[in-house]
Amino acid sequence: MSIQGQDQVEKKYDPHDATMKFVTRRNDLDPTCDSDDDDLKAEMSCGHAVTPDTLTMWCRSKLDEGIYKFRCPALVEGNKMCNKPLSYQEVRRLADLSTEEMQYFEDTIARLAAAEYSDIQTCPWCKTSVERTDLSNLCVRCTVCTADQKKARLFCWQCRREWKGPGPRSDRCDNDDCINGDLQLLQTCATVSLPDVKGVTSCPSVRVCPTCGMKVEHNRQYCKNIKCPRCHVEFCFVCLKLKRECIKTSSPYEMCPSGVAPRQTSIPVWQKK
Repeated sequence: MSIQGQDQVEKKYDPHDATMKFVTRRNDLDPTCDSDDDDLKAEMSCGHAVTPDTLTMWCRSKLDEGIYKFRCPALVEGNKMCNKPLSYQEVRRLADLSTEEMQYFEDTIARLAAAEYSDIQTCPWCKTSVERTDLSNLCVRCTVCTADQKKARLFCWQCRREWKGPGPRSDRCDNDDCINGDLQLLQTCATVSLPDVKGVTSCPSVRVCPTCGMKVEHNRQYCKNIKCPRCHVEFCFVCLKLKRECIKTSSPYEMCPSGVAPRQTSIPVWQKK
């Protein structure tokens, strides 16, 4: 998705669009704007007013954080958020998404939803989507190929080739070069500094979430804590402890007493509740 820049035309509502309710009051998603701003605002289902640009940019920021279920962030009663759910259909209309923006939003929402609710790969033979229900077993049956060929068709979740050897297994199959690419990346990725965190000058650039095992990278801005886009658990990118444990002994902007955790050598399996 493209965010408004100097060479882009600012989005404006069509005042003759009878499908929207227009208001001239303050933009509730941008409390810094003047109350007498004469830009046309649309009223969301929760009653708060927005412009297409501010709604687009706010929703994009949520997707970048791994959050695909939108809730109105407008403040009510002081510091309390409205938090009313906004459907994608409403966001698409009131944000006046372009074709390119809709493609980005829909692809990202689908990817995040799939990551949250299931572990999905495409079958190497028929290309249909296959869900892995046992996250500790790399040997997976394609039900479509099995039905078509009247015999079990098993493939390796890791190397995506026909399964060789005994199963179930969680480490690899017997195919040559069946390597866990994520583990290899954890061992070989570059190191980075976190400029805003005192003392952190060499930290692996890629980690896996200690709760669900999803690969994450730090944007190298702000504090050392990061929120996993899949399970939404916050943890320290430096020491790998959960945020609630790390903050007991150090500030979010200083090195942890235990130092930088070594490169991870295993990937946790998400135990969904």
